[in-house]
Amino acid sequence: MEEKDKAYLREAIALSKHGMDTNCGGPFGAIVVKDGQIVGRGYNKVTSTNDPTAHAEVVAIRDACHFLNTFQLDGCVLYSSCEPCPMCLGAIYWARPDRLVFACTKEDAASIGFDDAFIYEEINLKLEERKIPTSNILKEEGFDTMKLWLKKDDKKEY
Repeated sequence: MEEKDKAYLREAIALSKHGMDTNCGGPFGAIVVKDGQIVGRGYNKVTSTNDPTAHAEVVAIRDACHFLNTFQLDGCVLYSSCEPCPMCLGAIYWARPDRLVFACTKEDAASIGFDDAFIYEEINLKLEERKIPTSNILKEEGFDTMKLWLKKDDKKEY
């Protein structure tokens, strides 16, 4: 499996270079593979689309889900040119691929100016200690809708 992993990871790395060379965003690329076929591709498009969520992994997940007509990537492997940031890691866990394989580490990304350590730190802080002022209000009103979800007969679980 390792040689196949290397070949797929090289494709993700090539996408990272393509995205960078075409000034779409940072040097990050990702692919999703199912049953030996690439079903999703993505490279960082943050600056070219003015979308802070357009990281390579998220773009590849969206592409794969669209191609497979599903919201979960079971049976898939996600290959990324770099260890995913907290946002992408969350998206990967929600997409539920079987495996994740990456090349560069988050420390490598930090060494070129993409340091997400502060986000990991912020997650563990109390709301009032976070750098972005955060308020938790109207909890009861918000939870009323969540209670309706429990009673909904035609919901699609995920």
